[in-house]
Amino acid sequence: MGSSAEEYAAFEQRVGRTVYFDNLSPQVTESVLRTALDQFATVKSVKFLPNYIGPSNLPQCALVELDSAKKAKEVISMIGQYPFMMSGMPRPVRARHAEMEMFDDRPRKPNRKIKCSWLEPSDPNFQVAKELKNLTRKHSLEIQFVHKLQLEEEEKLAKQQEDTLKVHYKKFKMIDGIMADKTAHRLARKYNLRITDE
Repeated sequence: MGSSAEEYAAFEQRVGRTVYFDNLSPQVTESVLRTALDQFATVKSVKFLPNYIGPSNLPQCALVELDSAKKAKEVISMIGQYPFMMSGMPRPVRARHAEMEMFDDRPRKPNRKIKCSWLEPSDPNFQVAKELKNLTRKHSLEIQFVHKLQLEEEEKLAKQQEDTLKVHYKKFKMIDGIMADKTAHRLARKYNLRITDE
């Protein structure tokens, strides 16, 4: 009994130092997350949560275990204040403390017993169970609809960011071209300006 209590206590500590990240781009990999977070804390493990109810190109979620609960709190605060950068562009990533139910490898709580049984139509709880079943179906449909909207927003954001990158690239290329063909130097001489090549 003592070992299961110790195992559960260690699991609770692990949950305390784990951060749940949501709305990550499908292109985010473990190395991208590690690189982004290593400047704030030591990343012990990264686990992506599979999306069983929607298409694979939806934003993904991850559980990131850090070296301490204090660092986890700091990272959550940091993500709340500043955008998460992905390929040089900000993303609306959300971060919050992980919860025990998010872990598929959580140990059984000591002294906890789960009892399952089939309900007969005559059982007083049968109607409650039936309503819960219908509510679950309704929530599943709502989640699918929200995922569809979220995917459309993601595509719109990606398009805006791509257009912004192209505009900046053209602008810097034009400036570089002006500097390369000495047009800027000729204009500077004409208008008595000083140009530095720094």
